[in-house]
Amino acid sequence: MAAPSLLNERYQLNESLGSGGMALVYKARDLMLERNVAVKVLREDYSQDVAFRERFRQEARAAANLSHPNIVTVHDFGLDQGHLFIVMEYLPGTDLKTQIKEKKQFGVAETLKLMIQAAQGIGYAHRAGLVHCDIKPHNMLVAPDGRLKVTDFGIARALASIHPEERNDVVWGSPHYFSPEQAAGKPPSPASDVYSLGVILYEMLTGRLPFIAQDSAELARMHREETPVSPRSYNNAIPKQLEEIVLKVLSKDPAARYRTADQLGRLLQGLFESNPSLKREVPLSHEAFQSLTRATSLLEADAGAYSGASAPVAPTMNSKPIPQKIATPATAAEAAEPLDWQTWALGIFAFLLLLGLIPFWLYVSWVLTP
Repeated sequence: MAAPSLLNERYQLNESLGSGGMALVYKARDLMLERNVAVKVLREDYSQDVAFRERFRQEARAAANLSHPNIVTVHDFGLDQGHLFIVMEYLPGTDLKTQIKEKKQFGVAETLKLMIQAAQGIGYAHRAGLVHCDIKPHNMLVAPDGRLKVTDFGIARALASIHPEERNDVVWGSPHYFSPEQAAGKPPSPASDVYSLGVILYEMLTGRLPFIAQDSAELARMHREETPVSPRSYNNAIPKQLEEIVLKVLSKDPAARYRTADQLGRLLQGLFESNPSLKREVPLSHEAFQSLTRATSLLEADAGAYSGASAPVAPTMNSKPIPQKIATPATAAEAAEPLDWQTWALGIFAFLLLLGLIPFWLYVSWVLTP
């Protein structure tokens, strides 16, 4: 497929970044905003299909509404010169599959750091009602600083448009990473994405896929029927708890897995933080940053309630402690002594007044009594 060098008189295609079954990806220049972008140009047979074009527009709109630090942002999409295209942010670095081929096997800490980010991004999409449908390391871009972003939500479908009785003749996803229900041609769910994340976890930790076969039909059967070999049999450095998580997400029954990527991500982060041997910190997630900001705002609001009173002030690095006189028990007694004499004097005065009223009452009673 020979894509035009300029799309919509705005996006200048400069160099090829890769190709897939549906599209070619280019590094391009946005001439209007003067920035680098990534442009995915769909193959001509897809671009000429009217029904597919309409579905693509719907899915591209849904993907463009996703805004998360672990999801590649969609800037634009359209049809020009017979070519459907989608414009995304350009992220320098490599895809996770390339890194897996180079490293063969990842350490536990590095695996968790990357997969926590992937789960956070995909979990955000699940909350927005979208299923990725094609989770694989090829669709995860890793920047030089370790940031991971999930891309290619172009084939994602809104959950509201999928009916339980729907069956699809087309198998969604890539054969090595798709879930048993996808292998059976059933509509994917968030649990399907969780299964695919489990396959990637298995591959990163062991250096091999859980199921290997010569053709996609046999792979589909293995995903539906075979039990994966224990990951610890390939890598005994894997914590037992992490192995249990991997095997759970690779369950054949979607109900036996974690329901969303959010749940998986929280478990992985909890495991990371509770393991003393994994010392490097995971970058603060977008949700955690928002929660911290909200908590800070509440604290500031509470501090504002002290206005007009003597509010405690936190010391700074350059501030000097203010000497304060601390009352000893003797000092406290001396401070209380004047108050006690005043109380006694008032009590005696009231008592004398009361005694003075008694003769007055007797006199009045004697004079007024006939």
